[in-house]
Amino acid sequence: MLVLGVDPGSLATGYGLVENSGGRLRCVDAGVIRSPSRTPFFERIHGIFHSMMDIMGRHMPREMAIEDVFFSKNPKSALKIGHARGAALIAAVECGIRIHEYTPTQIKQSVVGYGRASKEQVRDMVKRILMLHFQPTLDTSDALAAAVCHLHTVRFEATSKAR
Repeated sequence: MLVLGVDPGSLATGYGLVENSGGRLRCVDAGVIRSPSRTPFFERIHGIFHSMMDIMGRHMPREMAIEDVFFSKNPKSALKIGHARGAALIAAVECGIRIHEYTPTQIKQSVVGYGRASKEQVRDMVKRILMLHFQPTLDTSDALAAAVCHLHTVRFEATSKAR
């Protein structure tokens, strides 16, 4: 199963495609969709949508794991992240991809074993789990972590049903 993980942001949206093949997880592709801060906000959101459509069209994942909305001290920042998240969600719906939402705490718990882990701890564990030979950006590793979280959840649910 190929899963697209997404870490939404209005300036940097991380993405990572993780495949579960025979119980082994491997990174198929990963990166960041970036927009200069001087680009009008609506153009950044439009760019995220088109980039996500391109990624989904090239790789054809069956499912997407995306970080759920969280509460922020800055309401304006939370709204902008929500718009970026919406662009990715609409792209997934357009491509017929099943969507799964996880809180940052669920993702960290699944990957690191501790729900309050730092972004650097998440990156270190993602590198180990996926045996990456490169240093992903924090946005990229968060997206890969979302995909890994979903694949762990699917495996756990399948194991629980088999019992």
